[in-house]
Amino acid sequence: MSITRSEPAILRPAQLKANDRGGGARTTPLVTRRCGSTSLINGITAFDPGAAIGLHFHNCEESVMVIEGQAIAEIDGVQHDLDTFDTTWIPPNVPHRFINATDKPMRIFWTYATIDATRTMLASGETRTIDAEHGHAPK
Repeated sequence: MSITRSEPAILRPAQLKANDRGGGARTTPLVTRRCGSTSLINGITAFDPGAAIGLHFHNCEESVMVIEGQAIAEIDGVQHDLDTFDTTWIPPNVPHRFINATDKPMRIFWTYATIDATRTMLASGETRTIDAEHGHAPK
């Protein structure tokens, strides 16, 4: 029996392309299927002062850690104040978003429980794969 194995990767966010999410938010994908992941994806999203992303939900579990600054996590209609290193766990299909209500930069580190994660925006109902949002759609 042959076992297929990907090579380990070292990912340096400062050397990777950030994708503009609009409204003062930029995302840098890290672990994705492009580096060989078969079960999870993660990355960093930076928020300018006052920036927020729209309410949305995913088809899988998501965990988010604030790695710089302070954030507001709006989860299922309830706002939660988060400090650096506070971490959320959000089940599938639960509407949420992250807001930087401060005058300082804020960054979050996110992980999805599947490489096939999707985001559905509540305002438009549009669903896209996370890979497609960052130009990493599977081939």
